[in-house]
Amino acid sequence: MYGLYYLHMRQEGSDLTTFRDPHGGPVAARHLRDYLLSRGSHTVDVTDVTTLTGLPERQATATMTRLRRAGQFFSPTPGLYVAIPPEYASWGAIPAMDFIAQLMHKLNRRYYIGLLSAAELHGAAHQRPQVFQVMVDKQVTDRDFGRVRLRFYSRAKLDRFPTVLRNSATGQVRVATPETTALDLASRPQDAGGLDNVATVLGELVSDQRLTPAGLDTAAPLYHRSVLRRLGWLLDRITDDADTAALALPLEQLLTERGPRKRPTDLLDPAGRRRGTTSNRWGLIENVEIEPDL
Repeated sequence: MYGLYYLHMRQEGSDLTTFRDPHGGPVAARHLRDYLLSRGSHTVDVTDVTTLTGLPERQATATMTRLRRAGQFFSPTPGLYVAIPPEYASWGAIPAMDFIAQLMHKLNRRYYIGLLSAAELHGAAHQRPQVFQVMVDKQVTDRDFGRVRLRFYSRAKLDRFPTVLRNSATGQVRVATPETTALDLASRPQDAGGLDNVATVLGELVSDQRLTPAGLDTAAPLYHRSVLRRLGWLLDRITDDADTAALALPLEQLLTERGPRKRPTDLLDPAGRRRGTTSNRWGLIENVEIEPDL
């Protein structure tokens, strides 16, 4: 936690906190960052700044521009300002976990942290992701702030996908469950370092017993059959040290419920060429060799 305590506890999706000096006096602009950090809340908009400092709106905006140039704040979207603690001065920002909920609220977007970023939070990132990956209900432009690189992926009916709440330094964030993470990785291997890396991450999720048949049974119906086939194929091959039969069973049952298998047209690597042998069990064209780093 960057600050000593919360002035107001924030719940995910709530309105931005309106800050007030408990002594009733204005906060000098040069002290604004430290004032916020000492209270555990360092995300503000122009209205908050005017309330805290007593400055008119135009002057408050000019003040925040000056404080941004001085490296005390950064602005992830117009009208939203995030204080940068001294320990993150070289970053030019703070970790994405600590402002993503506030950014999504400001943009009026539903979201969850997904793909490799979710895998890392579940303890299964073989290598630290180079970007912070977020699934959103409507398109959001990718953006970079110093060392922090945000990448957004649109997903229809996003609220239906299973998520969990995780604590950050500034509140709580939504994160894909391990099962949603596994299915997302199987659906978008090109955004997860390729199938070799996906297999590696899945192997770590399995080895750490993060995946459950019940969790897959809940999440799997939301995905295309090609994703179920790809994940099932990967579960069969990612590790010799774990029995994945119980994990594969919900995927097999769902595929059976969706009707008879037609001539295989789904590719193991969706970005690869349509050639290779066919997996009889999963109905996939094995158009690439997988070598997980386990």
